[in-house]
Amino acid sequence: MINRLLNHFEEFLIAGFMAAATLITFAAVVMRYTTGVGIDWAQELTIYLFIWMAKFGAAYGVRTGIHIGVDFLVNWVRPSIRRMMIITALCLGMIFTGSIAFFGARWVIFIYGTGQVSPDMEMPMWIVYLAIPFGSGLMCYRFGQVLAGFIKHGALPAHSFGGHIDEAAT
Repeated sequence: MINRLLNHFEEFLIAGFMAAATLITFAAVVMRYTTGVGIDWAQELTIYLFIWMAKFGAAYGVRTGIHIGVDFLVNWVRPSIRRMMIITALCLGMIFTGSIAFFGARWVIFIYGTGQVSPDMEMPMWIVYLAIPFGSGLMCYRFGQVLAGFIKHGALPAHSFGGHIDEAAT
């Protein structure tokens, strides 16, 4: 139940960030060409929205099996070695993204202490940098979720090209 809510929240955030960035960019362009006056902060906010979207999108990619991976070697080895390689890769993914989340949180605390603000919006930069621990933490959780599903069911989430996503780990 909680995973289902998290899945929907994750998808809502990704779509919301993308929609907001698109609408803000559209409005800025229309304003610039109709009135000659641009929206000074539009580009900055659009960049920040895309950063947040990318961080949560990477976690979504891990959950659904569409995250980039090079599986030539994995597919070439025998099944017993393949299983250990997949488990190792998922564990390394957890360690890496968990480390990024941890050090990202430390960075957010540091930036908070400096009082830095963004140039155009004068928004506290620690809010912008929260994308690092939140997105990486969610990605770490998703690697753990996929690992648990793989150990239990022996299958990874697979994304078909028909638009349907089969999730073994949810």
